Amino acid sequence: MLIGELASRTRTSERLLRYYERVGLLSAERRHNGYREYDEGAEERVARIRALLAAGLSTRVIGQMLPCTGDGGALRACPGVLPALQERLAELDRRASELDAARDVLRRTILETERSR
Repeated sequence: MLIGELASRTRTSERLLRYYERVGLLSAERRHNGYREYDEGAEERVARIRALLAAGLSTRVIGQMLPCTGDGGALRACPGVLPALQERLAELDRRASELDAARDVLRRTILETERSR
């Protein structure tokens, strides 16, 4: 499939697909006219890339993970991947704690403000 069709199927811009290719997350064959030709697995691969990006993983870590994924996105043991995932989870846990604390402060401030009316 051509880049426009892949972009349409995945709701991803062509520019972003070219970026994924440039950083090694996605690959395409080139036709004689220079057009990119993606295989049928590209759609699933783009979905996986976007999900991992949404989880806050860097393109570097995603690049390490993609060769370790099988059908359905299951991860196999791959050097360096587990520590990177554990580090990202720890960072998300820290941020969640900070957000919880900020939310508590805001709730107390709202309650105090409402009481003082």
